[in-house]
Amino acid sequence: MENPLNSVFTIDCGEIYLREFSVEDVDNIYSISNQLEVSKFLPDWKSTREQKLDWVKNYEIPDNKEFLKAADIKNIENQFLKLGIILKETNQFIGWCCTGIKDELPTPNREIMYALSSEFQNKGYATKAAKGLINYLFRETNVEVLIAVVLPENQGSNIVIEK
Repeated sequence: MENPLNSVFTIDCGEIYLREFSVEDVDNIYSISNQLEVSKFLPDWKSTREQKLDWVKNYEIPDNKEFLKAADIKNIENQFLKLGIILKETNQFIGWCCTGIKDELPTPNREIMYALSSEFQNKGYATKAAKGLINYLFRETNVEVLIAVVLPENQGSNIVIEK
């Protein structure tokens, strides 16, 4: 775990790093979540900009703080962690990588999920992000089992999961 942004939680993943969502990310999250390549597989992320701003400010940022507080004592339960995928070279927000509870499935049901802007897909960034978050979860928290749910037609995500 590296912390190039002072008090902002980050995970170094080589060419990219993962970091906590911030209010400044809203436009990027909104734009990416409404891209056809993303909304097709993550329809729940599609929203208006106003909804996205509300979610980030009032749910996702506070949820991240709760997750990190629980991680400090290695007692993750139902908390969610939503991290932006940032391209180191340009400091550009290119997607997200998250972990949380998948209520529709029986326990243990902690999942990992990710999405990348269409222009950054098929470059290995989702794999690097997923591996970075998975390593963090297994090394730094009490998480013992993770799942990934993917549709058979989502070839890119199937490849990431296989890796």
